[in-house]
Amino acid sequence: MARMPSSPRAGEHVVRVEGFTLVELSVTLAVLSLMAAIALPSLRDFRARQQANATMTLLVSHFASARMTAIAQGVPVVVCPSDGAGQCRKDADWGGHWLSFRDPDGNRQPDEDIDIYRNDTVPSDPHIRIFSTQGRKQVRYQSSGMSYGTNLTIRICHDGRIAGSVVLNNTGRARTVRGNLSTPC
Repeated sequence: MARMPSSPRAGEHVVRVEGFTLVELSVTLAVLSLMAAIALPSLRDFRARQQANATMTLLVSHFASARMTAIAQGVPVVVCPSDGAGQCRKDADWGGHWLSFRDPDGNRQPDEDIDIYRNDTVPSDPHIRIFSTQGRKQVRYQSSGMSYGTNLTIRICHDGRIAGSVVLNNTGRARTVRGNLSTPC
């Protein structure tokens, strides 16, 4: 005959222990650590791609704005890397500021403060560097919206690897190219 479990007697308290044992907690922490170790490099690459995409989008919108302004105003507009004080830089480093200004006299520098349309600060991140090709350091849109000269490629580098590029053709249109984060800048 089967025995029935005994119920607590009067005055006795049943103590139930709930929680995790040390072994269960150790196994859970080990699994979480392994998952974090696997996911961390992917998250770094994801963050780098997102920062590069944001920078490329901002740069393309800057070019599009300058092109539309040149067409609407009927005057040449220059886009260049800036020193932050309203003058174009002479090198190929597009980090810092981007400057858009009207340039009717063709000297490729703003003559007055009223000529400047935009002077944007580049998103600041110590891991990102922005460089253009050596041959062409700035863009000059004609009143037709065309940007004569050679194509311009601006590379967005994250920790010394190409995360993406913005390519500007002679018609003045910009496109983005996704980098593979394995090619050195």
